[in-house]
Amino acid sequence: MRRTEFVVPGMDCATEEVSIRQRLAALRGIESIGIDLAERRLTVEHTLPDDSSIIRELKAIGLKAQRADELSAATLARQARLRSIAFAAGGVLALGSEGVSLAGFGEQHALVVVMAILAIGLCGLPTLRKGWAALRTLTLNISFLMSIAVVGAMCIGEWPEAAMVVFLFSLAEWIEARSLSHARNAVRELLALAPEDATVLQEDGSWIKKRAEEVLTGAVVRIKPGERVPLDGIVVFGASAVDQAPITGESVPVEKGIGATVFAGTINAEGVLDVRTTGGKDQTTIAKIVRTVQEAQGQRAPAQRFVDAFARVYTPIICVVAVLVATLPWAVFGEPFLSWLHRALVLLVIACPCALVISTPVTIVSGLAAAARRGILIKGGMHLESGRKLRAVALDKTGTITTGHPRLTDVIPLRGKDRDRVLQLAASLDALSDHPVARAVAAGWSGARLPVERFASLPGRGVAGVVAGERMLLGNHRLAEDTGICGAEVEQALQALEARGKTAIVLMTEREALGVLAVADTVRPTSVDAIRELHAMGLRTTMLTGDNARTAASIASQVDVEDVRGDLLPADKVAAIDQLLVRYGYVGMVGDGVNDAPALAKATIGFAMGKGGTDVAIDTADVAFMRDDLRGLVEFLRLSSRTHAVLLQNITLALSMKAAFFALAFAGVANLWMAVIADMGASLAVILNGLRLLRQAPRQE
Repeated sequence: MRRTEFVVPGMDCATEEVSIRQRLAALRGIESIGIDLAERRLTVEHTLPDDSSIIRELKAIGLKAQRADELSAATLARQARLRSIAFAAGGVLALGSEGVSLAGFGEQHALVVVMAILAIGLCGLPTLRKGWAALRTLTLNISFLMSIAVVGAMCIGEWPEAAMVVFLFSLAEWIEARSLSHARNAVRELLALAPEDATVLQEDGSWIKKRAEEVLTGAVVRIKPGERVPLDGIVVFGASAVDQAPITGESVPVEKGIGATVFAGTINAEGVLDVRTTGGKDQTTIAKIVRTVQEAQGQRAPAQRFVDAFARVYTPIICVVAVLVATLPWAVFGEPFLSWLHRALVLLVIACPCALVISTPVTIVSGLAAAARRGILIKGGMHLESGRKLRAVALDKTGTITTGHPRLTDVIPLRGKDRDRVLQLAASLDALSDHPVARAVAAGWSGARLPVERFASLPGRGVAGVVAGERMLLGNHRLAEDTGICGAEVEQALQALEARGKTAIVLMTEREALGVLAVADTVRPTSVDAIRELHAMGLRTTMLTGDNARTAASIASQVDVEDVRGDLLPADKVAAIDQLLVRYGYVGMVGDGVNDAPALAKATIGFAMGKGGTDVAIDTADVAFMRDDLRGLVEFLRLSSRTHAVLLQNITLALSMKAAFFALAFAGVANLWMAVIADMGASLAVILNGLRLLRQAPRQE
């Protein structure tokens, strides 16, 4: 896989982005395409032997491209400066041409014509080149419409209007590019939160400053009060409160002590912390968030695909209408040809779908960035759009509704077995598992652990392994029944513990049960509020858990979940999601464990509790919450609804303004540069409306 970055000087409009994506996507070997309109940069991940085919495809649509690594920073700066000078000079000449014409010299005066031609040359050549390329490839895009309008205006002697059209169109493209990039770069600003330097412990016990990218994994860094954490890591000394708002959206600082995880870019509020790093600068949580959101921004959301498809049909229709407007009144009714040709040219400018095309990406990109700023990582615009359609949500119990940090409460030896021996055997087995219940059992034994051979995880049931020369199993009620050792004594102990809302597990050999252990988890205080809000929004809630039915019912009663399903294997959770999909159509699934991954993938939208969740769950999910708080789901659903509302507003606004100016164009009231201003105004209106999502107030704790 190769990653090549190109500088494309003529790339400055959202519709050109669509053309580039369509053109390059047809090339075999293109994996991903990233576009930064403001910087005029194109990033392509591909498996092509060289870059010539990419450059050739861009040239076919009128865009010249150069590899970024072949251009020095000074060269790029000089090119940008020359573009700015040419644009400014063209604007002055266009305004001068219009001014001289209005001063009484007339539109055909030599000075007016010369100034207009110079303005068109300075501001309009890229547009005219792209328009010619569009004509050759039969791609009737915005550049084609503008080129026809400009050339037509020159042909009928409207030189000042032609110059003003070119200048205003270039200005509109520049504003669009800047605004869209502002939304796209909003999440990139998070990277600036992580400091460039870190204070690193040396072998001789001294501390020195190093560049953060030079710090090795496993090094110890010191963060003083008021400093930002440079790299992700685990606290090995000290205690403090850390402001994690940039990562998790939490407005209240979180207490951190030895063993706690800290994230790069967060702020140490009080005491000194020594932190052992768990990865390099490009592996921090904040860097992963930025990469994921940028990848999501590169995907086409359903609304974007619809608008792009609409624009492809809309533009040719408008061209046909413009031809009819120019010719029919003259041919049928004997009207002045030049007058109606001018109206047709105005119609072409009005018809430019700039505002319509940019209305969706700026909204989706702003929504994705707004979510990331609040600790909600959405992996594609399609998920942000479809969130509002959810009618039911399935929730895992452990780590989702509950804290996911159960503690060992009971050890009941059976048949006269020694309590400590039972706990030692169970802890030795569970020390090799990542399940929260297993971690609680392992933490409940402080003595030496026994070696385990042939360890195996039994999904939805428990674990198995050879300890002290004998095969042993440790798992839930289902595993005890499947093994055939769930006698009266075991059943009585299990029922007594489960009736109190505890998770009970059995330690057994293949012949007999050795003991019953129990752990207890607690409901997150925020889960009650979140589920209440989900119900208020009209969503049905279902708990899906591998825990026993009695414990599941006890937890569900505390949070008012309507539908409770316990004793589920991973395959059972998938089957439950299938049933919910048949009944409700759009179903979300929230989980954090390996056993949740298949159900997360099956649901319409899979949500992972990112802070405490497993990598498998987070990778499988469509949305990850960077804090373990179900209220993130409520916030996601609200943001999805708000994004949809803004999308509808933008599309309606763009089409309404077009319709209004169509009427003015037919009436002969509007001229070309007024049409460009109207088009630019519509584009600015939808851009500013879309950017409102970035200013959405964060939730209150």
